Amino acid sequence: MRLQCKPCTVRNLPFFAALSEDELTEVLKVVQHRKYPARATILRAGDPADALYFILSGRVHVLLANGQGREVIVAIRGPNDFFGETGLLQAAPRVEDVRAYESCEVLWVPRTLLMEWLQRNPAAALFMVRTLAGRLANAHRTVANLALLDVYSRVARVLVDYARDVNGQWMVEPGSELIAAMVGASREMVSRVVKDMLKHGMVRRYKRKLVVLDRAALMGRAAPAMESSHEEGGGMLVRNVKPAAHQPCS
Repeated sequence: MRLQCKPCTVRNLPFFAALSEDELTEVLKVVQHRKYPARATILRAGDPADALYFILSGRVHVLLANGQGREVIVAIRGPNDFFGETGLLQAAPRVEDVRAYESCEVLWVPRTLLMEWLQRNPAAALFMVRTLAGRLANAHRTVANLALLDVYSRVARVLVDYARDVNGQWMVEPGSELIAAMVGASREMVSRVVKDMLKHGMVRRYKRKLVVLDRAALMGRAAPAMESSHEEGGGMLVRNVKPAAHQPCS
């Protein structure tokens, strides 16, 4: 669904904060404000990289798939972040799928405008470089986790990283299926890990969510395990993912 793109929608994004009034007028002629429902596929691997997407509200999953129903979530992007950068600077095909985790709104920026703006605005170029450098570092950490941590440790790390304080309780939003897609293990393996964590009082269940009870114990298990592990989940294999703001313009 395409919505009317308002000036404040563009101005709210750090990447376009330095636009002059004349530049803003020109940008508004070509960018698009789009809305996608939950679980909608926004980008597909192999498609031409012809635009960058800035997230105004909601979240998306960036996925790699093997074409046989197995996929792994490599990133979760939220408001004020962007996606679709792979292949964009090189004018190469996209290498990942991007799917709406929940209903989301994005600003579609064509490659021609993006490249022109990066060349004209050092602040925007630096913003892009810093973001991509951070993503590269995160990718390295993900590879290290898969290589050095067993499944139990990887699950513990996800629980620590994604626990949020909700009314004094550390709630974990991702369920077992989504956690499996994030750690590169089967849902059955993750369920066994969670069952053991429940048994040892590290977490408890509340309305199909997990609540972290012992963060220290989880953090201890999330530390790199240097010994070799023969548990399932050492590779980038997962299942079929099941999906779950920007400031409003006045």
